Amino acid sequence: MYISGRERKLVELLLSLQSDITIRELAKELDVSERTVHRDLKNAEELLAQYHLSIQKKAGVGISIVGEMENKQQLKLAILQLKNTDYTPEERQAIILTTLLEAKEPLKLYALANELHVTIATVSNDLDVLQPLLEKYDLQLVRKRGYGVKMEGDEANKRSAISYLISKHVDESEVITLLRKNIEKQSQVQTDTISNRLLGLVDRTKLAIIEQTIDRMLQKLPYELADSAYVGLVVHLALALERLQKGETIQFDEDYLEELEDTSEYAISKEILNELEKIFQLRIPNDETGYITMHLLGAKLRYDHDHLLEESSVDMAFKAKELIEFVSEQLDKSFEEQDYILNDLVTHLKPAIYRLQQGMNIKNPLVDEIEKDYLPIFKVIEAGVKHVFPDLIFPREEIAFLVLHFASALLRVEENVQLKALVICSSGIGTSKMLATKINRHFTEIADVENHSLFDLDKITLSDYDLIVSTVPIKHIKQEYILASPILTKTDIHHINRKIRQVKLRLNHTKVMRRKKNVAVNENGRKRLTIMQQYSNEAVPILNGFYLRPVGEEQSIGAILQKICGQLEEQQVVSNSEKLVTKLLHRMEIGGLGIPDTTLALIHTRSEEVIKPSFTIHSLEKPMQVNGMDGKPVQMKNLLLMISPENVSEASLEILSCISGLLIKDEASKRLFQSDDEEAIATYLAEQLNAFISDKMDTK
Repeated sequence: MYISGRERKLVELLLSLQSDITIRELAKELDVSERTVHRDLKNAEELLAQYHLSIQKKAGVGISIVGEMENKQQLKLAILQLKNTDYTPEERQAIILTTLLEAKEPLKLYALANELHVTIATVSNDLDVLQPLLEKYDLQLVRKRGYGVKMEGDEANKRSAISYLISKHVDESEVITLLRKNIEKQSQVQTDTISNRLLGLVDRTKLAIIEQTIDRMLQKLPYELADSAYVGLVVHLALALERLQKGETIQFDEDYLEELEDTSEYAISKEILNELEKIFQLRIPNDETGYITMHLLGAKLRYDHDHLLEESSVDMAFKAKELIEFVSEQLDKSFEEQDYILNDLVTHLKPAIYRLQQGMNIKNPLVDEIEKDYLPIFKVIEAGVKHVFPDLIFPREEIAFLVLHFASALLRVEENVQLKALVICSSGIGTSKMLATKINRHFTEIADVENHSLFDLDKITLSDYDLIVSTVPIKHIKQEYILASPILTKTDIHHINRKIRQVKLRLNHTKVMRRKKNVAVNENGRKRLTIMQQYSNEAVPILNGFYLRPVGEEQSIGAILQKICGQLEEQQVVSNSEKLVTKLLHRMEIGGLGIPDTTLALIHTRSEEVIKPSFTIHSLEKPMQVNGMDGKPVQMKNLLLMISPENVSEASLEILSCISGLLIKDEASKRLFQSDDEEAIATYLAEQLNAFISDKMDTK
């Protein structure tokens, strides 16, 4: 089996995901174009088919690998055992850098080229690409004709570079799996993946011994370590022992080491290293104790507020307070009454500052997402750390950590914000209302949800809404919007939550208060009667035109729609049934219309061939499979047809949207619409529309 490095990364990524991912997100994750992703997906399908797996594509949601879990595990194992002859450029450069960091003698370029199955020119170009990274860690490449290439620099810098490579290319779960010895149980085959190459820098037996030692000692800590901190500590110690056994030692600042000696973390670090000295019969310099202490200090999840501002932290508290004042002034927000943010910052900054001073690697896999979500705060804190710490350079990863402290505080201040959302679908009378109903239920911050069609976009002031969600792609609008499934998937919820956080941070209290005042109840009797008449005039004809009727033995969806629309043309609801059927079939191609976990499918559109709004139900003699709104098949037993003229009143659209929302209101409502009980459904529609109009009178 042959698979390119890029295709392998694509399949590995899809196998690791628990939910769907869009092509755009895949392209960003793999650092390639969307066209390349499409091409690689096509090539990967043949490999997937060998394991009885396939790519599932959901319109407006994303893609995923579908199939039995056992088959997915077999494919994972096959990829793990695969002898790679084609690395991605990033992986190839990581291998070159790793090899140079480990080598004591100069390496010939042709030897590297042979190992990686590339040309000498490619290796030379990779070395040029690596130059900026080497400069970051103050390492130098010595390249001479006839000599080869060699890495030069301090041991501390080399260790930092190796730690960076491991944190970038090796997932925490891989190390944890390795520590639990599951890899050996799955396969005895030596793999050649990039993560395996990097983990090969540390002896696996040492990893197991170090983990057992740490487990015993960490019981004395008053707090727990997160997985990322635990893995970082184990890998750091294993790497340190490997380098010490090769005669490579490291220095730690003596003054700062003396300051750390009074901490409980230092005492535990000392115990860990004393234990490891006995086990490995190796003298470990005291400088290593300083680094282990820093790992523990930087990994606190909980701390004692009563003793937080101890004497050694007072200086940092002043710095933290200065940063809080700077951010408060720039954002025009007061954090002074929120004591916890000062405590959080002091705890975070003390080890962080030392990491920066020592050039230690800082890992923050969420840095891009944090910067995007909280860009205004990110920029302010970027300026704030330059003002408060002029002698230090804060990388984006560290700024992102600080952003989370302030963002958390701001979200507490803005927790009562009430937002306004716009939901869009192709017609404005079907799936948009379903999505609007789910959004109303799921997000307490969203107080007002309006649903409209693509036809209405030019009539709507989009800036009036805090967020826009659409079930179909929208072109030619400047406003950012979220493309979501009508059933609101986990991915959709994640995207909407991110947008809500951004909006809440942007809104000020004046806007919030203004919006609340605008929800005043108007008790004007004449206006209430006008509203009642307006909505009743639209609701009554739709209710009078409602019926539930069997379709017969038609074999195709096209034939079924032709029969239904032909009947509606006879009733003068439709002017041209053939054209309307064509539009309805086109609408079905855009996305699934089957309502998940029911036998219902809502087919809807707005068209110039429709004379007046209509909602009818048509029961099939035999169930027919259609695409569901979640991308999964639905056995349609009842076809719900909702149609409206292209130019129709706002009240009429709201009535039809209200009916759409009733279809998924609750389990009882779903059962009723599947019951074939025309009288019960008609009564329910009348009751609910009456309640809807009453609410309109109270809020207009």
